[in-house]
Amino acid sequence: MKEYYRMTIAGCERDLPLCPISDAMNIGAFVIFGDPELTTASAAALVEKAPAHDVMITAESKGIPLICEMARIAGEKRYILARKAPKLYMRDLFKCEVRSITTDHVQTLYLDGGDAEFMRGKRVLIVDDVISTGESLRALEELVHQAGGNIVGRMAILAEGEAAERKDIIFLEKLPLFNKEGNPI
Repeated sequence: MKEYYRMTIAGCERDLPLCPISDAMNIGAFVIFGDPELTTASAAALVEKAPAHDVMITAESKGIPLICEMARIAGEKRYILARKAPKLYMRDLFKCEVRSITTDHVQTLYLDGGDAEFMRGKRVLIVDDVISTGESLRALEELVHQAGGNIVGRMAILAEGEAAERKDIIFLEKLPLFNKEGNPI
């Protein structure tokens, strides 16, 4: 069985570890934590493709370095983060449940009421590292709608599996799913 899948993302060549999610299927694990070269290159490439927007939002946690770098490159002073747990400083919470392909249980995303108020009536760009099943994206969309924001785009570094066929997302590269031997499906 193959252990890695080599791909080039925003000009950076990386080996993604293949991880089983069932007896018959593997995914290529994409983690930008600890990789500032890839984070910066991906952020710059996404900023070039980004539609006009007033604010960006992502979900904790792998989207954080990406959205932070995108905001820095674009000269934006603020972005919004949906948290996996409420924090003491958060007030008037908005929340939505999500089941991600890389997490073994249902999670809840939380949005601070002040962030929701900031987003109300604004053009919102949703940003994530990978879009696969679309569940995290769906949860972010629900939070934006609850807050009264207007979604103008959905972006990710990678679109995995069937997500690569979606016409409503902007992404840099397709990431295939893999059979149990590690070959792209």
